[in-house]
Amino acid sequence: MKSRSGMRAGLVAVVLSASALAASTPGQGTSSQTAKKALTLENIIGRQSGARQADISPDGQYVAISGDSGQGSGIFLVATSGDSTPKLWLQGNNPVWFPDSKRIVFSRENDLWTAAVGSTAATQVTKDADNERAPAVSPDGRTIAFYSSRSGHQDIWLVPSDGSAPAKALTKAAMAEDDPRFAPAWSPDSKQVAYISNKADYWSDDVWVVDVASGNSRQLSKALMAASTPAWSPDGRQIALLGNAKKGYWYEDLQDIWVVDAAKGTERTVKMQVTATDSLHNLPVLWSGDGSQFYFVYHERGDFNIWTVPAAGGVATRITNGLGSLRSLATTAKGDALVYVRSGPVEGPEVEYLPQLGGPPRRLTHFSETWENVRAPQEVSYRSFDGLYIQGFLYLPPNMDPAQKYPALVQVHGGGTNSYLRTQNLLEHYLASKGYVVMAINYRGGSGFGREFQDLSVNDWASGQAHDAAVAADFMRSLPYVNGKVGIYGYSYGGIMTMATIARYPDKYNAAVPMAGIYDFGDALTNADRLGKIFTQTGHGGPPEKRAEVYAKSNTLARVKDVKTPLLIMHGEADVRAPFKQYQLAVDILKKNGKTFESKSYPGEPHGFRNPANRLDMYQRLEAFLDKYLKTQS
Repeated sequence: MKSRSGMRAGLVAVVLSASALAASTPGQGTSSQTAKKALTLENIIGRQSGARQADISPDGQYVAISGDSGQGSGIFLVATSGDSTPKLWLQGNNPVWFPDSKRIVFSRENDLWTAAVGSTAATQVTKDADNERAPAVSPDGRTIAFYSSRSGHQDIWLVPSDGSAPAKALTKAAMAEDDPRFAPAWSPDSKQVAYISNKADYWSDDVWVVDVASGNSRQLSKALMAASTPAWSPDGRQIALLGNAKKGYWYEDLQDIWVVDAAKGTERTVKMQVTATDSLHNLPVLWSGDGSQFYFVYHERGDFNIWTVPAAGGVATRITNGLGSLRSLATTAKGDALVYVRSGPVEGPEVEYLPQLGGPPRRLTHFSETWENVRAPQEVSYRSFDGLYIQGFLYLPPNMDPAQKYPALVQVHGGGTNSYLRTQNLLEHYLASKGYVVMAINYRGGSGFGREFQDLSVNDWASGQAHDAAVAADFMRSLPYVNGKVGIYGYSYGGIMTMATIARYPDKYNAAVPMAGIYDFGDALTNADRLGKIFTQTGHGGPPEKRAEVYAKSNTLARVKDVKTPLLIMHGEADVRAPFKQYQLAVDILKKNGKTFESKSYPGEPHGFRNPANRLDMYQRLEAFLDKYLKTQS
């Protein structure tokens, strides 16, 4: 039974650094670049070559890939046998296979289309002004389920796969309109669709099942908080997904595998010695063809790899051994091969193919550019305030002069409970190329180091975490090639961390750039979107009226008056994940207290900028501000 996740998640973890993925084993493919690409801010912001998504046909013969290469942009097709080279096939994205492996459904300009292998002619299935996303084909091939917000909610709609009739709604008020994380999941007999919904409780993400013929829905799960699209077992009796216990902490990026009985709704977790990662709700758990095993991704120290565990629970073992991150995990109907998109420290996203037997993965694409002045960062650790060691990725100027000393920067990642990944983080590479020693740190509370490490930030947001960042400044000054000046910057939870650090430890940094941060979580609950509210309330253990001490500990706004560090604060004015009001409140306090600061807000920009010109302006302002305070003599 094939399962996949093509979702994009929102959470507070929008990472400023551009990320990319690299294959661990070279294979056949066509390189999109013959010369190295200049490492400029304009090029970092611009469209980059690489694979975005990959899906393997149920029979395992082909892989459909969406991405950009030297051939162009769109959907590519490559055979898994021999030394085939991916060929540009269709204009569009998000390819999903039909069960017969003869056709795909894909998205083009917000509508759904189908195309047959061997043909470039596409058939339009939907034709309307509404949005369609996350298509899933029924096992009998007759119907396509997809999500749309045309109802004012995220609801599932059905359309005949030949486009012979208009789409009809299957669910009603299934999920909040601003929460487009999950995909529909067909039962093996094509009679039911499993989905994630919050209609029973605004604060919960439960598994529901809807009967296709009658439209009747029933809530299946009660105890779990879903973090991935459901996956039916091959026999249709069970549904697996990633999630956390509702009564526990919301461990974003470190989940249990949950198995729910499709008839009774009983729930269990799969016992094993590691935990799975959903990677911001973008990675699934997959069943093996016979239903005896699960495939999943585990995050460890900035690297993602594929693991397997018996469906009944037991010892989990690692299948891949690569560096960097991966996404778009998919398998065949028999579960005898896997495909995914991987990126590493110096290369962009590429598709890898791995048979169930194991061995080295085979790279199917060579789409991504090679960049000038990009080399793998050095993994380091530094001792924090309580004796624990914190992981860092150290980026050095490409042509370091041993006789020269350089200003330093500390990057604090987004997400809070996520981590900085060993991917092609181009902004850090760029700043290093401009003469900075840059260290990206994985402060306490993040994933990749086990549940106990994540637990260190429970009821302690922006406090012990900020202490980790403060000590990072001391570590940077201890390096013989650092000139004593150190700056800090970050976006989203990185913005939270940046402001939290300079407010709690005013003498540690010489410059700071907080972007798109939250500075008073209690206030943010009043006007954030649903994911922002869930992230905040579950992360604090409840609402402010019941957890006053916890919210007081994380409240940086009350401490902004203590800031001594010159800072540049930036924010999108349409941001509802980290509400724009947070920027306004912080700027008012900075002005009132006569602090040294600059500010810039961007009309119409949400959390994660959409206009490349605005993102470029933000990067340019960041660089100019850091140069002003870290590269000038004082």
